[in-house]
Amino acid sequence: MSDDNTAPTTGEEEKKPAGDHINLKVKGQDGNEVFFRIKKSTTLKKLMTAYCDRQSVDLGSIAFLFDGQRLRPDQSPEELDMEDGDEIDAMLHQTGGRL
Repeated sequence: MSDDNTAPTTGEEEKKPAGDHINLKVKGQDGNEVFFRIKKSTTLKKLMTAYCDRQSVDLGSIAFLFDGQRLRPDQSPEELDMEDGDEIDAMLHQTGGRL
């Protein structure tokens, strides 16, 4: 009976690893890295909010960048062609100018 447990996997199980989820790394200016696993179709607002909660900062005070482009909360990893292991930069907004 234990042989039944070692049967080849079904097609449904094989689809899961490549599946709908993606692992992303959010790196802060201080070098701190936070890892997230989200669905490719999920908007980035969920990741952004979770990151800000973990860092105890306001969502409006952080700019999220991917490949040098600022991210919008309504975008998804799928829309941005993100791949597993991609890195998002989290930068504090800085107001400034001339002295």
